[in-house]
Amino acid sequence: MKARAHVYVSGRVQGVFFRSSVADLAESLRVGGWVKNLRDGRVETVIEGEKDEIDKVVKFCQKGPPGAYVTDLKVEWEEPRGEFLTFQILY
Repeated sequence: MKARAHVYVSGRVQGVFFRSSVADLAESLRVGGWVKNLRDGRVETVIEGEKDEIDKVVKFCQKGPPGAYVTDLKVEWEEPRGEFLTFQILY
């Protein structure tokens, strides 16, 4: 089943390879979307693909890579739009 999640991650999530870790996982699971740092210190990501694979990325975002400390995770489920062919890190 196709799905789309818009995720905001708060805590110590910048400067700890959070974006690249999310991108590597998303690419390995063959889901599309993007991830970027926000000016307020959070990380934002949009993930679209099979629901089971998106769940794996969201679960990873709850903890993050070594060195990260996640204090809050907000997930907004949306209708899939089919707009992504790959997963990108946005700057």
